[in-house]
Amino acid sequence: MTTFQDESGGHPVLDPSLPPLRIPTFDDVLAARARISGAAHKTPVLTSRTADARVGASLFFKAENLQRGGAFKFRGAYNAIAALEAGVRQNGVVAYSSGNHAQAVAYAARLQGVSATIVMPKDAPEIKIAATKGYGAEIVFYDRYTENRAEISHRLAAQQRAALIPPYDHPDVIAGQGTAALELIEEVGAIDMLVVPLGGGGLLAGCALAARATAPACTIVGVEPEAGNDGQQSLRKGEVVRIPVPKSIADGALTTHLGAHNFPILKDKVDDIVTVSDAQLLETVRFFAERMKLVVEPTGCLAAAAVMHGTVACAGKRVGIVLSGGNVDLKVLAALLGER
Repeated sequence: MTTFQDESGGHPVLDPSLPPLRIPTFDDVLAARARISGAAHKTPVLTSRTADARVGASLFFKAENLQRGGAFKFRGAYNAIAALEAGVRQNGVVAYSSGNHAQAVAYAARLQGVSATIVMPKDAPEIKIAATKGYGAEIVFYDRYTENRAEISHRLAAQQRAALIPPYDHPDVIAGQGTAALELIEEVGAIDMLVVPLGGGGLLAGCALAARATAPACTIVGVEPEAGNDGQQSLRKGEVVRIPVPKSIADGALTTHLGAHNFPILKDKVDDIVTVSDAQLLETVRFFAERMKLVVEPTGCLAAAAVMHGTVACAGKRVGIVLSGGNVDLKVLAALLGER
């Protein structure tokens, strides 16, 4: 059986419904690519001479903000649902998320004819709530500071006999996310460094699996918001560190701890985890809007902000950067772009 603890910092919950821990491998990433082929977009890899000149490196931006559902999360959600046995799929799926995973599961479920219930925080961005509803999912709201979303989700899954698809602590979700780095490296060739946003760890773990198999010598770096550096602490301590719910404009990375399925991968394959400030994220959001005509949400800018502000030293290198999402409310984006 598996135990877990979530944002509220409450007691661990014993979960008899999940299978024994299964750490995904690169073979799982390849299997995920086959499952999502034709469903997920093969997003473009973009370049900017201005960005290259600024850091003195060759930067390759994997534009997952242009993915279906507006974020990389569609990859893992679609793969996890597609991997379910038919008897399980007929009872639907339950997921919990602050937004991008919610939208991804709702959208992927609709495409595969599966019902979806999503547990979302009351303060999730309006655009993400609206999109999740628009994809046909039922939404159950909770207070991220006083309630435990995992407990709520497991209760609902048990009541509905549905499959639970967590946002990052799931082997098929991790494998699906890894297809982003696989596509990036296959398109641009060998890279010296791969820089990836880090929230719960699903994207970074999946990308690390792909990168170690296809560009084994590259340096792999995860990037968190300064206020939520549980991943950085965990990597340096060698065990999962839990923190209070952080507050940052990177709303997609407000997790309190890494997952049981992804931490062993991060510990084995990731070279470093660094942090960036909200001010650096704001400047990076503005750069993409003004210079590259891209809408990238603050969370999606984590990796780029670390590179473009010198937190990650990459002069003279070929650097792959994952832009993880672009789901930001237009009113919020206008406010962000207006700040100086």
